[in-house]
Parts: sequence; structure tokens; C-alpha cells
Amino acid sequence: MVLATGVRSSGDNTRVRVLVVMPIAYVPMQVHRQCDSEPPGLRTVATLGTFDGVHLGHQGVLAGTVEEACMRGIESAVVTFVEHPAVVLRAESAPPLLTSLEDRLDLIAGCGVDHAFLVEFDEGEAKRTALEFTEEVLLGWVGAEALVVGYDLHFGHKRRGNLAFLKELGRERGFEVVSIDALKEMPLTLEPISSTAIRRALLGGDVAHAEKMLGRLYEISGEVVLGDQRGRQIGFPTANIPLPPESAVPADGVYAGWLERPEGLKHPCAINIGRRPTFYLHAEQSLLEAHLLDFDGDLYGEVCRVSFADFLRGERRFDGVDSLVAQLKDDVIGARRVLGC
Repeated sequence: MVLATGVRSSGDNTRVRVLVVMPIAYVPMQVHRQCDSEPPGLRTVATLGTFDGVHLGHQGVLAGTVEEACMRGIESAVVTFVEHPAVVLRAESAPPLLTSLEDRLDLIAGCGVDHAFLVEFDEGEAKRTALEFTEEVLLGWVGAEALVVGYDLHFGHKRRGNLAFLKELGRERGFEVVSIDALKEMPLTLEPISSTAIRRALLGGDVAHAEKMLGRLYEISGEVVLGDQRGRQIGFPTANIPLPPESAVPADGVYAGWLERPEGLKHPCAINIGRRPTFYLHAEQSLLEAHLLDFDGDLYGEVCRVSFADFLRGERRFDGVDSLVAQLKDDVIGARRVLGC
């Protein structure tokens, strides 16, 4: 993907940058935590957000931050939270995560950001006002001389910090605010790309739509564990990966995708997410099973990434093993067609 930007003046101390898409390429990034004893003494252009998923909309904000920092000859910075704020603010309805903290930082680093500042979001942090957060964190700890923010930014106690708040404070304190327009899902819909929209697509099994918003295939990582060997007994051995309880999971069904091993080798596979109703009538939770195509080996104990390319069919119960095996053969054909292998 190529970075494309346009800038228009808003007539005050802010500028609006439109439709920014960032190439993903690894760049070393320094990570700072609140427990660090002293502020690092930086001059930065900074942005703020949870950045769950680091989707194309996020990448536009990150691209704008990096570009603005380059224009000023200073460093770029991201302020993000270790925990998703919703876990503290409304634990009973907190959304499942699209990325772990480790993956989120890797993706942010890949956008060329120089520094990441990690804020522990707890009950105390939830009470910090937008003014306090701006003065203590953004201006004090991070050393922000300019802020690049998305159209829907909210932060601080009761979410009272937003673009209008920062514009007014910037006029008073002498820092500039650059706002990034929403990146739409066009030509699919006019809905802005968001983490919520991606979760909704995954819930419906539409991993191809999720890929368009993420700019990459959706992935789930985990250790391959010993299963009940039913797949091996019927000629379709699988790598079984427990689904992380905090992660967003595609709808139960069969998918074409890839399994990436720790050394980086990728294998095409047919992936099942579900409760295996042919064998178990009342399974408590879904399981991820990946049948690797043209592979005969041992993956137990390896931490692998499974990525989802396309939905093949929903999960259903079969009358017996023979009808299940016939369908699994069709699934493999479907996976090969999607993956081109």
C-alpha cells in the first residue's frame, strides 16, 4: 500500500489531512511505559488511541503522524493503552480484541512510528480529565508539539476530550492539531472503517470484508495442542489451537486460509471453527482446527498464526463419518481454489 495524502486548511490552528494509507514496513520503535522514572525529553508529533486491529483507518492516522513529524524534523509518537479502556469502564460488555498488545505494537512499529508510550488504563486513569491527560501525558511525558488525531477521538474522564477540545486548548497552549478524515469502506458502503465494523464482519463470518478494512488477513495466534485425534482417524489430521478468550473469533464455519509456523513458513489450509456437532452434541466452546494441505508432520507445541482468507461454508451436523469425509474433501477443493494451490 502507498501513502497518499492531501491537506486542507480549516482556518484556525488545525489542518485537515484526508485519506492517508500507509505502507507496512518494519521500523525499530522505542517503547516507553508509565513506570519509567523520567520523561524521555523528546520533541514529538503524537497521536492517541487504542488502535485495536491497526486497521486502514488507524494506518491513515499513523501515516499522518509520521509525515507531520518528518516535515518538522522531530520524532513521531503514539500514545496507546495497555488494556482496552472498555475492560475497566464496562467490563461486562467489553469488545473482543482484534490484536494482542504485542501484535498491536508490531503493527504500529511497521508504520514507521519512532516511539510508543503505553498508558496503564485502570480506575485511576479513568478519572483523569482530558485537560490533565493532555498536560501530563501528551505535552509533559510525550513532549508533543503537534497532535494528529482521528475524526472520532474521545479521551479523558467521561470521554470529554475530543477534536474540538484539543483545537481550543491548542490555541491557548500553542500546539497544532491535525485531523484525519474518516476512511470509508467504499465501494462497499459509506460506513467509516472501524474496529467495531471489523468485529461485526468477523461475527458474520465475512473475513474477506474484514481483510479489506484491515489491509491484511485477520489472524489468530496460539499454541498447537493435542486434540482427540478424530481428524487423523478419518484421514484429515488437524492442528488444534485453543481460541484466546479475549480475542475476536470469526463465526463458526469452514474457511480457507494459511497457517504460519514460528520460522515463517506458511502452509495453505482448510480451517474449521466450531463445536464439531457430528461428534459432540453439547460441546461447551468452539475450537480452531486447521487441516494443512499437502503436509505430514508434527506441530505440537509450536506457536502458530492462522490467517483467514475466505469463508467456505457454515458448520453443520452430518449423518455419519462417510458424509462428513465427503464434505471435507469438497472443503479441501474449495480451499485450494481460493488459495490458488
